Amino acid sequence: MDYEAVIGLEVHAQLLTRTKIFCACSTEFGAPPNTHVCPVCLGLPGSLPVLNREVVTKAVKTALALDLTINPESIWERKHYFYPDLPKGYQISQLALPLAERGRLEIMTSQGPRTIGITRLHLEEDAGKLVHSEDAFSSARSSFVDLNRAGTPLMEIVSDPDLRTPEEAGAYLRALRDILVYLEVCDGNMEEGSLRCDANVSARLRGEKKLGTRTELKNMNSFRNVERALEFEVKRQIRLLEAGKQVARETRLWDEKEGKTRPMRGKEESHDYRYFPDPDLLPLLVNQDWIEQARAALPELPMQKRARFVRDYALPEADAGVLVADRALADYYEAVVKEGADPKKAANWIMAELLRELKDEGAGIAACRVKPSQLAAMIRMIDAGEITGKIGKTVFAEMCRTGEDPAAIIEDKGLKPVADAGEIERWCRQAVADNPKQVEQYRAGKTKVMGFFVGQVMKASSGKADPAQVNDLLKKLLAEE
Repeated sequence: MDYEAVIGLEVHAQLLTRTKIFCACSTEFGAPPNTHVCPVCLGLPGSLPVLNREVVTKAVKTALALDLTINPESIWERKHYFYPDLPKGYQISQLALPLAERGRLEIMTSQGPRTIGITRLHLEEDAGKLVHSEDAFSSARSSFVDLNRAGTPLMEIVSDPDLRTPEEAGAYLRALRDILVYLEVCDGNMEEGSLRCDANVSARLRGEKKLGTRTELKNMNSFRNVERALEFEVKRQIRLLEAGKQVARETRLWDEKEGKTRPMRGKEESHDYRYFPDPDLLPLLVNQDWIEQARAALPELPMQKRARFVRDYALPEADAGVLVADRALADYYEAVVKEGADPKKAANWIMAELLRELKDEGAGIAACRVKPSQLAAMIRMIDAGEITGKIGKTVFAEMCRTGEDPAAIIEDKGLKPVADAGEIERWCRQAVADNPKQVEQYRAGKTKVMGFFVGQVMKASSGKADPAQVNDLLKKLLAEE
C-alpha cells in the first residue's frame, strides 16, 4: 500500500542576547557550572522576573522574516513539570496567545520549491542542563545539574504538518537556520544546543486527509540526524500499519549509535502541564512603531539574495545556493565582483579553492587572509593571459597562507609564464616524440588525446606554458606526417 509521511518540526532557537530573558545573568556558553545564576533563574522565593526588551526585538525581526502576523498582545504562562534542571518547577512560556502566528517559509527541494506553513512563534525560557557520568569510586551513575542555561531566551518556531519527506524536513531546517543566522538572532549551532529540533511524525495512506497517530522525536543534534531519525521512524510506522498494528502516541529518542529511535515516555498533552497566566508578568504589548523599527533593520534574506544572484550575476541556482548559505561568504563574493572579477569565475574560485582552503584550516570566511581585491586581481590576470589557471591555483594557495598580493607572489616565486615561443615549441616537440602511440591515436581520429599532450607540455613547463599557444602548436605538429 502507498503511504506518505506527515512531518512537523518544532525548532528551539537560542537568541543572541548577552543576558537572559528575565534577569541580568550572562548567556555566555562554556562557563564553569552554576556561575551564571542569580535568585531569578534559580527560582528562589521572592525573586521577580523582568523582561529583556532585546529578546522581543529579535523575535519580532524573526517573525517579520517568516511572514508571521505579530499579535499586538501576547500572554506569559507557566508550564508546570518536575525535572531536576527546572528550578522553579515550571517554565515561563506562551501557549494560548503567542507572540506571532500564521507564517510561511519557502524551501528548495530536489522536486523544486515548496512553501511550508508556520503555525506559531513564541518566546520562553530555557531549562538547565543535566550532566551524567560514572562515579569514579563505584559502579553507580551520578547526575549533576548545571543551571547556567536556565533562563536563556528561546524562540520556539512550530511548522505546520506540511513536510512529507525527511529531505524536505532537512531543507526546511537548513533554510530556517540560514534566516536566523542572517538576522543575527541565533548562531545556529546545533552541537552547542543553541538550535534544537523536535519532530512530530505520522504516516497515512496517500490521499487520506485524516492525520495518523504521531510520535515526537527528540535528541537530534544535526541536520543529518534529523533526516536519519525521520527516515527510520517513517519506515517503522509504515511497517506497523502494514502489519495491521497501531502506532503508539509517544515521545521517542533518536539513538545515533544504533541508528534507530526508541521509546522515552508517553506523549504529553497541553493540559498535562497545567498552563495558567504568570501572575508576575504583565501581558507583552508590541505596538506598530516597534514592529516598523524591526522591519527597517531586516537584511536581505537568503532566498531574496539567491534570486538576485541568479538574476544579476547569471549564476546557476546551485552556485547561488552555496554562496548565500553564509551571509559573510555572500558579502565576500559580491565584494570580489565589485572589484572587477567575472561573476561566474569569482564564484568558481570561491566555491572550489577558497572553501577548500578554509575547510583545511577549520576556519570561516572571517579568517580569510585573501582580500576581495586580491582575488579579483588574480582572476583578471588569468583572463588577461598574464598567468595560467594552474599558476593561479599555486598563487592563490600562497595568498591564503600569507595574505600577499598576487603580483608580488608571482615575482617572488618566479611564476611568470614562459613567453618564449622557441622554448614552448621544444616542449611540444618532445611530448610528440616521447609518445608515438598517442600520436597514432590522434592521427587515427581520436582527437580527445590532445588533452594528454597538453598535459605533458604543462608538466614539463611546470604549468608556465600558455595553454592556447600549446594547443595551436601541438595541432600543427600532430598534423605533420
